[in-house]
Amino acid sequence: MGSQQKSKKELRDWLNLVTEETLEPDLKIIDPHHHLWRRNNGYEISDLWDDTDTGHNIIGTIFVECYAEYRSKGPESMRPVGETEFVVQQAKYSHENEKRGRPPILGSVSHANLLLGEKVSEVLEEHIAVSPKNFLKGIRHSVSYYPFPPKVGRYTGRTPGLMENESFRKGFSKLSQFNLSFDAWLVHTQISELTSLARAFPDTVIIFDHFGGPLGIGSFSGRQKEIYPVWRKDVEELSKCENVYAKLGGLAMPLNGWGWDLREKPATSDEIVNYHKDYYLFMIDSFGPERCMFESNFPVDKFSVSYNVLWNALKKIAMPFSADEKNQMFLNTAETIYKI
Repeated sequence: MGSQQKSKKELRDWLNLVTEETLEPDLKIIDPHHHLWRRNNGYEISDLWDDTDTGHNIIGTIFVECYAEYRSKGPESMRPVGETEFVVQQAKYSHENEKRGRPPILGSVSHANLLLGEKVSEVLEEHIAVSPKNFLKGIRHSVSYYPFPPKVGRYTGRTPGLMENESFRKGFSKLSQFNLSFDAWLVHTQISELTSLARAFPDTVIIFDHFGGPLGIGSFSGRQKEIYPVWRKDVEELSKCENVYAKLGGLAMPLNGWGWDLREKPATSDEIVNYHKDYYLFMIDSFGPERCMFESNFPVDKFSVSYNVLWNALKKIAMPFSADEKNQMFLNTAETIYKI
């Protein structure tokens, strides 16, 4: 049974087949990328805390949109505001019950349809209106396009060339006016398009999610070694855009094709390091620690690895760096970019 088909208990029991002692348990971490939802098995704040309360010193988190709890009525353009309303409730509860292992939600990266062009301003204003002061940190409008089967959920098989679309760019231009960043979720074949977007809007902070989504499924299955040098070249060019920052994580998703979600046992931290270290170190070398932040991408990466084991792997990858550089990537970059 694939981990995505497991119940909560089955997934927990499977992840518990691999346990590790927490490394550097006092190192302060802001997890700048996780999701919450009520659909299917659900993943709400109590579920997140089940994961964060496993040893690492997570002092706060940032929620990122995932098509959760949209409004069921009203204008279509405004329906994503329901997700922000949901997360605001979850954040309020997290602050009221905060303690070690139960970090508060410090902000939200919400969704707005940038194809609305200039009219997207109305949606941004509504997101801000339903949020506490400075809670809305940015917007993510998934631009990922993967035309080949199998398609992966809502993230792929969308419109090609979205980042070059005139209406999209008009909507995108409004983000800097609202002092909002843009989280970019794409797949690796689109990195050059993101570079073009970043150059066209140098005053807008762009966060490069999940290494640009190196695919390992469908027509890209088993081709990691072939794709890696192409990915490196595209990332190197993107990193020249000083308004782009990198989230280091999300490589253990099933769509990356490592197959850990299908194994009898989940990944260990050493396996994560062995297979992913080159990606991480190249990103840090390209962007510099001051433009990098480690992330969990939970619960999506949870289909392959437990929260404690994942952060152990990230700490092992960061071992060659100085204490100041580690603090930058585990804490300070997220504080700066998300204005915490």
